[in-house]
Amino acid sequence: MYELIQDNTIEEYEAFIQSHPKGHFAQSVLWGKQKTAWKFQAVAVRDEQGKIKGALGVLIRKAPIFPVSMLYICRGPVCDLDDRQTLEELMQGVKALAKQYRGYVVKIDPDVSIENTAFRAELERLGFRCMQEGKNFEGIQPRFVFRLNVEGKTEEELLASFTQKHRYNIRLAVKKGVEVKICGQEMIPEFTRIMVETGLRDNFVTRDEAYFSNMLKNLGEHCRLYMAFHEGQPIAGTLAIWYGDKVWYLYGASSNAHRNLMPNYLLQWNMIQWAVEKKCRIYDFRGVSGDLTEDNPLYGLYKFKKGFNGDFTEFMGEFDWVISKFWYKTLKIATDCYHKLAMIRYMRKNKKD
Repeated sequence: MYELIQDNTIEEYEAFIQSHPKGHFAQSVLWGKQKTAWKFQAVAVRDEQGKIKGALGVLIRKAPIFPVSMLYICRGPVCDLDDRQTLEELMQGVKALAKQYRGYVVKIDPDVSIENTAFRAELERLGFRCMQEGKNFEGIQPRFVFRLNVEGKTEEELLASFTQKHRYNIRLAVKKGVEVKICGQEMIPEFTRIMVETGLRDNFVTRDEAYFSNMLKNLGEHCRLYMAFHEGQPIAGTLAIWYGDKVWYLYGASSNAHRNLMPNYLLQWNMIQWAVEKKCRIYDFRGVSGDLTEDNPLYGLYKFKKGFNGDFTEFMGEFDWVISKFWYKTLKIATDCYHKLAMIRYMRKNKKD
């Protein structure tokens, strides 16, 4: 029997998500607060002793104009993946939410390796179908990531495991006077400015200043803004999240100037040190391309993250349970057009600025 998490059980839900090996910040109520355009609802299933044994958070977003909603289970569920009964009960809760909010589709991109064919078969049995087959960043969340096992390891052991070039670049940044600081709201404008510069250089749309500012507010101690300075000037920055037994590198920005000072290597090392400090199990570098050919424009990102000696991980991808084929097709066309126009407007605006 499932239950919907209420105000009086949020604390219990959060404790469960943080303590479970499959726990993820995107399943947290804190992340639900960050996604202001979405409504966050959580479903839980209890064991015979009344303790939560499985849970998932659902982001719900009403479509503009149309009277339907998308439901999105980001990096869930959080439970024993072999427990079929718990999965079924959690999905009963999702179905109830879909009915309540007139859902036309339920999306899920589980934090589960592609090698887990049994779980994929279970999702398909529950009505989901894989929709993400690309090798780059086609889905909402990256399908390919690097993950570094930091459990029980010292900083010295981790540093020694990096490639010689990466160790050299970390030391070079220090030698050249790059200083990394943990900053607060006062540096959000500078981080956003450098983020826009990065987006224009690498051809992607970035978040606005309010989004990054709210992230520090909503996640509190779970979020850090790292800024790299040279001679007092900010030249690069990253946003990282610690939650449960993991630290994630979420956003990174670097100015066009001073890239030769290798600030990104030193920033990564500082975030890895945070994971060690928090006695985490995993440091997650997040997305890379699954196309490992050297002529891929994203190969440099892969090579950069690979040098820290993490494990190349492929998740099973994004799955959709389509409730209404009509609304699913209609809104997919509308969404694709909107994103293309938004990219064009963004590039034009920021290139003028």
